[in-house]
Amino acid sequence: MNLEQTINVAKILFSGIGVSLQIFVLTFIFSIPLGIIVAVLRNSKCKIISYLMKGYILLIRGTPIMLQIIVVYFCPYYMFRVSYDRFAAIIIAFVINYAAYFSEIFRSGINSIPDGQKEAAYTLGFNKVQTFFLIILPQVVKIILPSMSNEVISLLKTTSLAQIIGVTEMFALAQKQASYNFSIIPLVLAGGYYLILVFFVSILFNKAEKKLEYYS
Repeated sequence: MNLEQTINVAKILFSGIGVSLQIFVLTFIFSIPLGIIVAVLRNSKCKIISYLMKGYILLIRGTPIMLQIIVVYFCPYYMFRVSYDRFAAIIIAFVINYAAYFSEIFRSGINSIPDGQKEAAYTLGFNKVQTFFLIILPQVVKIILPSMSNEVISLLKTTSLAQIIGVTEMFALAQKQASYNFSIIPLVLAGGYYLILVFFVSILFNKAEKKLEYYS
């Protein structure tokens, strides 16, 4: 590939970043609250609820995300003859998957907070909801940020799996261009774009960690 072809390919790949970022942002927005809910239910004193959450986490962590994407997209059709948007299927599959991983991170953070802080909050008149969101959760966020950053970066790169059910994101475009031009340069360019995105995500998490240092 000459310079002009490389620039054109770079422009084509750049047009696919939007889809990759949409998958990333929507998954992040929906999987975080779901992960918190699962973490809280996982710690529930009701054993049935706790075991159900354990089963969900085991199932998601024990099976490939590629299989989960295929099941989420094709099962409704084969079971109920209902088909729906491929992009929506990707978001649902990613949210279900990453919520399981985020829940374990949140759970470890919640369990690291001394019980004495909860008791002190109750003594001051806070109810359970207020105690969790005003006392526990801010400290948990500070504790889990390094682990969260790893999972979020993984999510950013995993968006390339959207092509499994035909969603055209950046890496799918890179593969098409590589085949069309008989060159690996499009794949290298895609790798460069991912590297830039990961760099910016890392900066955001580093800034967040510095802002939360007052909890130390």
